[in-house]
Amino acid sequence: MDLLPKRDLRHPLLRIEHLSKSFGAHEVLRDIDFTVYRGDVISVIGSSGSGKSTLLRCVNLLETPSSGEIRFHSSNILSPGINVPGYRAKVGMAPYVNALPRQLSGGQKQRVAIARALAMEPEVLLFDEPTSALDPEMVGEVLEVMRNLVREGMTMIVVTHEMAFARDVSNHVVFMADGVICEESDPIRLFSAPKNKRTQEFLSRFLQQ
Repeated sequence: MDLLPKRDLRHPLLRIEHLSKSFGAHEVLRDIDFTVYRGDVISVIGSSGSGKSTLLRCVNLLETPSSGEIRFHSSNILSPGINVPGYRAKVGMAPYVNALPRQLSGGQKQRVAIARALAMEPEVLLFDEPTSALDPEMVGEVLEVMRNLVREGMTMIVVTHEMAFARDVSNHVVFMADGVICEESDPIRLFSAPKNKRTQEFLSRFLQQ
């Protein structure tokens, strides 16, 4: 299992504290807390509408959180006067780079998007369903690129429906439902013996395979 990332627990790279996000009366995220260390590969799983993508968009300031703090190297990036473009360059979000040429396949677009994000030398890469709408062959190619990044020690937060990838490549898995983190653990514990009933229900089909 030499693929699994090595965590550097000396200093948190990114710390999310009591993060909430509402759109009008609809609360999408509620009191989210988790910490990202250098070398982490964190997979965020859960059903559609659980708040996973909104969480990433808040981390990258594509959405402004309603409350809470996002600390990058201990500095609250929600403070007034923050250099937003400079911060985003350090939290690269591969799927949100500029549109790519139409002649490229979906898998090629994703790989080029990842390469463009890496060109900025980010400290953290965020992926929002990087294999969505790809055929099986392209899914494998994109996941292999991401596995190579794990081997190189890249810190990543990945929203994904690829349970095998989350289990085999991550060192930490976060399960979300209804805008909250229901359970988080290392992948071995979460996939083999989930404690939360919602996690058990979500993973039941995958665990039966």
